[in-house]
Amino acid sequence: MLRVGGSLEKLAGPRHGVVELPLHVAWSGLRAYDLDRPRLRMGLYRTVLAEGQHEDLVTLLNRDLLLAQWPVLRTLVSRHVRQVWEEAFPELASAKSAAA
Repeated sequence: MLRVGGSLEKLAGPRHGVVELPLHVAWSGLRAYDLDRPRLRMGLYRTVLAEGQHEDLVTLLNRDLLLAQWPVLRTLVSRHVRQVWEEAFPELASAKSAAA
């Protein structure tokens, strides 16, 4: 399921501005997300983690934003997504622990 290599460094998506998700990621509902609005940013990350393909993860997600919001985001994604990402990227598990 994990479609990013072995490093979060590959996640080079934007940090600010409005991002429009492709139809194969968000086929219904909201498609445009303002990254400067925390709730919308969380929604974008949740959607991309659940539905995105490798190229979507790399171009839409940002490593620093993912790490910063992981303690909350991990509670919003499925158990499977959470386990896969935390096992593949120990820094996410560390971000979870630091927030506790």
